[in-house]
Amino acid sequence: MLICGKAEVMAEGQARPGIEDERQSAMRIFSLAPAEALRSAAQNVNKPAYERLRGPETGLVMLRGRTGGGGEAFNVGEATVTRCSVRLASGEVGHAYILGRDGERAECAAWLDGLWQNPATRATVEDRVLAPLAAAIAAEERTVAAKSARTKVEFFTMVRGED
Repeated sequence: MLICGKAEVMAEGQARPGIEDERQSAMRIFSLAPAEALRSAAQNVNKPAYERLRGPETGLVMLRGRTGGGGEAFNVGEATVTRCSVRLASGEVGHAYILGRDGERAECAAWLDGLWQNPATRATVEDRVLAPLAAAIAAEERTVAAKSARTKVEFFTMVRGED
């Protein structure tokens, strides 16, 4: 399963349209992956030399909601988030934001993001890291859906014979 396609660079050094969406997809998988699955998958690639630019730092973000999905916005509450930014020796800057307080996980996701940005290592990251993580996330979603399905209640209306 290929999560993200190969990058093409335009004449002036700008990435082709859509590469941002592919990167967001990869970053989403890095951030949603369970900690142990991320660490295990990261062992399938060579850890690059990098320097920390920011963090890992833990803080709070405000969660917002909308009544009925489209109504007036309101504050739901706060969530703990850890962020990290690293610069690989090859020059790419990787970023990660994850829910929770696991700084090691955020740092791992950041250097994986940096490796994904490098065209020379992108395919390796997609095959050895993103594909197994996407499968693990999908399996977890199926498990949660199966547990939720057992509690589903079917409502029906009986029609009375009186018109």
